[in-house]
Amino acid sequence: MCINCALQKQIVSMREDLLHFIWKYKKLRLSDLRTSQGESLSIIDFGRHNHLAGPDFFNAQIDIGGQVWAGNVEMHLKSSDWYAHHHEQDTNYNNVILHVVWEDDGDVFRKDNSLIPTLELRKYIPLQLLQTYQSLFDRKNVHFINCEKDIGDFDDFLMKNWLERLYFERLESKAGFVFDLLKKSNNDWEQVLFTFLLKGFGLKINGAAFLSLGAALEFSIFRKQQDSIFQMESLLFGMAHLLEDDTVLDDYYIELKKEYAYQKRKYGLSDAGVQKPDFFKLRPPNFPTVRLSQLANLYAMHQSLFHKVISAISLEELYAIFNVKASAYWDSHYTFGKESRKKAKKLTSKFVDLLVINVILPLQFCYAKHRGVDINEQIIEVISEIKKEGNTVVSNFGKMGIAPLNAKESQALLQLYNGYCTQNKCLQCVVGTNLLR
Repeated sequence: MCINCALQKQIVSMREDLLHFIWKYKKLRLSDLRTSQGESLSIIDFGRHNHLAGPDFFNAQIDIGGQVWAGNVEMHLKSSDWYAHHHEQDTNYNNVILHVVWEDDGDVFRKDNSLIPTLELRKYIPLQLLQTYQSLFDRKNVHFINCEKDIGDFDDFLMKNWLERLYFERLESKAGFVFDLLKKSNNDWEQVLFTFLLKGFGLKINGAAFLSLGAALEFSIFRKQQDSIFQMESLLFGMAHLLEDDTVLDDYYIELKKEYAYQKRKYGLSDAGVQKPDFFKLRPPNFPTVRLSQLANLYAMHQSLFHKVISAISLEELYAIFNVKASAYWDSHYTFGKESRKKAKKLTSKFVDLLVINVILPLQFCYAKHRGVDINEQIIEVISEIKKEGNTVVSNFGKMGIAPLNAKESQALLQLYNGYCTQNKCLQCVVGTNLLR
C-alpha cells in the first residue's frame, strides 16, 4: 500500500492531540515544506504549547516564502474546522500566522479577510509514527487500557516522577471542591472542614447525603453544642432525618428526638434540603448512625479541631487526633432500638487512612495554597506512609507490572486511569508520548 493511502486510512481514528504531539516534538519532515498555496515554509521556532483557550501554540516563528512571521499557530484535523469553531469571529485568532491541518479542505481567512497560510501535515509524516499511533488506539484486544501491553516495560524512573505529578494533579482536582465550599461559607475554614469531614464520613454511599447535611447545618450552631455529645448527636441525627420513626420506643432515641425538636425551634433550623442517608448495602460499622456519632465524639474531644488538623505534620499526629469512638449507646447498637453484640465502635486505622487521603491532605493542600505556602514535601511524606488502596483499578495496574508502593501511588494510578486512560488522552500522558517518541 502506498504511504498516502495508508495515511488516509489513519484519519478515521485520528485525534487533534496527535497533531499537537507531532508539532511539539518535531515529528514531521522539516525539509522541503510548502504551504497549500505553494509557498516555501521553514520553521524557525515551533512556539509554546498552549493548554488553555486560544491558539494551540504561542510565539512561533515561521519563514513563509522568504518572509519571517512571528505569531501563533492553530491546528485542526480539517481546515473547515476553523469556521466550525467560529475562529473567524474571535479576535484571539487574529495573530495566527499558520494553520496546521491534517487535511486541507478549503482556504481559511482571518476576521479582516486576509488569507492564512496552511500546512497540510499528512504529506510530511512518517508512516511508522502513524502505525504506532494506530496500534496504541486499537481497542480490539484491549481489556483495560490502551498501552497495557507496553506499560509494564516503561522506565521506572520516569514512571515514579509521572506518578508524583499525577498525585498532585489529583489534589488540584479536589481543590476546586474545597474552594467552592470556602466560597459558599464566606471564607469560614471551620465550616469547610465540618462539611468536608461529613462527606468523608459518609464514604461513597452516603457522601452526598452527609454533604447535604453539612450544607444545611451551620457549624457556628453545631459548635455551640460541643460541650455535649448528646446535643451534637441530636442535631446530626435530626437534620439527617434519622429521628422520624414513631415506632421506636427506645429511651435514648426519644430523648434525642425531644432535644432535636427543641434545637430546631431555637435556631430556626430547616432539614428540608437534607438527603436521608442510606443503610442498604452497607456493613454495619459504616451505618450512618454510627458514623455520625463518631463525628460528634470527634468534635467533643477536640474543641479546636481545624487548628489541630491543619497543624498536624505527621501521620502519627493524625492517627492521634482521630482516635475516637462512637458514644456508649452504640457499643450495643447499630440502629436505634435494636441491640447487637457489644463492641466499641472505634474509628479503624483503615477508615482514618481514607479520611487522611480524601479529606485532610486535600484540605491542608488547599489551606496552604490559600496562604501562599508550599507544603508539598510534607504532604508527600504523610501520604507515602499510608498503605496503598485496594480496588479494581489498582489491582489491574498491578497485573501489568505497575504495583503501587503506597497511597500516593495508588491515588496517582486512579488519576491516571480516570483522567487519561478512560479519556483516551494518551498523548497527554508521559507513557503514551514516550511510546510514540
